[in-house]
Amino acid sequence: MRVLLTGGAGFIGTHVLRVLADRGHDVVVLDSLRSDVHRGVMPAIDNLIVGDVRDARVLDQSMAGVDVVCHLAAKVGLGVGVSDISDYADSNVHGTACVLSAMARAGVPRLVQASSMVVYGEGLGLCPEHGQVRPGPRAESALAAGQFDPPCPRCGLALGVALVPEDAPLDPRNAYAASKVGQEQFAESWARATGGAATSLRYHNVYGPGLPRDTPYAGVAAIFLSSLRRGEAPAVYEDGRQRRDFVHVTDIARATVAAVESARSGTRAYNVGSGYPRTVGEMASTLSSVMDGMPPVVTGEFRLGDVRHITADSSAIRAEFAWAPLVDFEDGMSELASETALA
Repeated sequence: MRVLLTGGAGFIGTHVLRVLADRGHDVVVLDSLRSDVHRGVMPAIDNLIVGDVRDARVLDQSMAGVDVVCHLAAKVGLGVGVSDISDYADSNVHGTACVLSAMARAGVPRLVQASSMVVYGEGLGLCPEHGQVRPGPRAESALAAGQFDPPCPRCGLALGVALVPEDAPLDPRNAYAASKVGQEQFAESWARATGGAATSLRYHNVYGPGLPRDTPYAGVAAIFLSSLRRGEAPAVYEDGRQRRDFVHVTDIARATVAAVESARSGTRAYNVGSGYPRTVGEMASTLSSVMDGMPPVVTGEFRLGDVRHITADSSAIRAEFAWAPLVDFEDGMSELASETALA
């Protein structure tokens, strides 16, 4: 197949490109080489078109002969302030709308796009009295008092943690999350109007070789790595017990290519996670150990917009695409440490 891969020069994109090429696909890469991501470095990629997905001329050029678009181009991360809202909306929502319009003009029938687990907000909680409930927003006053776990919104009891399925209500709690919901909704609208097929992959916390570092939009693993490289202790927010699903980028790439190669019709979203939730504190401790660095320090600090626990039920993609993660967490952390030592 001929595949248009947007964001193909990025962290996840380069791994997806490698798998697509290994499987014999003809890939065109479109990437704007954003300065806050690429730092002016020109990647060595064949069939690379340098341009923005919001540029109709560049998009129309890129769509020639394409069978499926794999749309990874996006502004990522939680952001640094309210001033980032317009960029998230423009880069992610408007950018996706431009891609979909160009697909309609060119008659490209299939889209696979990167979404995120952040669309669920706090996801689901298990109340001993009321069963599965949807946790409410965490109050700043509660966080400041060290009360990090959201209570049951009906009775106030402490909640257990549940794996979140794809049909859970969407509840974006920050600008990045809202932009990912917008991407999914625009893709659904495009599919209804054109009869096309749209698959949204809700990636969980991705790590691995090439992980962006030393940027305010980096993920937690990259932030911890940067601290350890400087000889500092990783600073863990809250009490370190917030749960995430850390999944290796090569497993993400394999899942993405499986979706690209599928022939499913209609629209569908899939969680893509390892299936083995861990705490942020556990990840910091593992990195510190494999790098022989200072042990992490739990700060009690917090960021409004962060969620407490969000862990995926990835059984659907496992069953429908015969996909399973292959990289063990400890092995993946050791690999990150080795890459950092060579940097």
